[in-house]
Amino acid sequence: MAQVMPPLLILFFVLGALGNGMALCGFCFYMKTWKPSTIYLFNLAVADFLLMVCLPFRTDYYRRDRHWAFGDAPCRLVLFMLAMNRAGSIVFLTVVAVDRYFKVVHPHHVANTISNRTAAGLACALWALVILGTLYLLTENHLCTQGGTVSCESFIMESANGWHDIMFQLEFFLPLGVILFCSFRVVWSLRRRRQLARQARMRKATRFIAVVAAVFITCYLPSVSARLYFLCTVPASVCDPSVHLALHVTLSLTYMNSMLDPLVYYFSSPSFPKFYSKLKVRSLRPKRAGRPGTPRREEMPISDLCRKSCTGGVANNVQSQPCVP
Repeated sequence: MAQVMPPLLILFFVLGALGNGMALCGFCFYMKTWKPSTIYLFNLAVADFLLMVCLPFRTDYYRRDRHWAFGDAPCRLVLFMLAMNRAGSIVFLTVVAVDRYFKVVHPHHVANTISNRTAAGLACALWALVILGTLYLLTENHLCTQGGTVSCESFIMESANGWHDIMFQLEFFLPLGVILFCSFRVVWSLRRRRQLARQARMRKATRFIAVVAAVFITCYLPSVSARLYFLCTVPASVCDPSVHLALHVTLSLTYMNSMLDPLVYYFSSPSFPKFYSKLKVRSLRPKRAGRPGTPRREEMPISDLCRKSCTGGVANNVQSQPCVP
């Protein structure tokens, strides 16, 4: 496990922090107009970025072969932040799918006319529910000492975990049903309206809802399946190290959701492809060579240069021919 988990988590952290950090910069500095869908995506990016912040602690934990070296309070806080932001990411990913469903399937529904203030209030209410649903992780002790090794786990691998297992399953199956329903209804609606299905806007909506469903299923289905298998085969699975390894690896795959969510931002709005293109152009633009300390000559359109040379020519010689722009 010490050989598998740290490289995996480092990869998720680097790509996820970079992708979500760029997305937050795009929201804060390059997004000209905000809509309810933008507010939902912004909260999704916040949840993903905060989850990425916790991954270095889990990386160190697995690097030490599941030995926690930071004490009780940091253990509670890290597990709470991981669970809270994982749940927040799931919730807002689901809200984004529902929002796109109403825009495509029911374009005249009142849900499409809500204000930004209402959308912000809905986002705050969802965060409150998420925090209340995961607050128990702050009130319980999760440290377990065995043979000099101190583990920090939200799951007790030897038995069922009551409310934590219930929340873990609900966080997958309930949003999965909503996302699949929205996906099928969007595709079905576009097929019925074939004249609209040819439009680029409708094709983008289809790709967007497909990306949301694919990201969600890819990241969360393995961990839920592994946990259900474990619960159904207790006590035989308790002493099986391969089952424990599968639980830890698949649980870490849920963090991959935060790494892949920038794909959702990319397909959500035309502003993000333009933003990423600007960053790419700036990074690939060659630097101009020049003498140090010499001010760079300001570039001027050809027409302005023509007028300038024409004006100078007239001032020096009135009989010179006029410049043709």
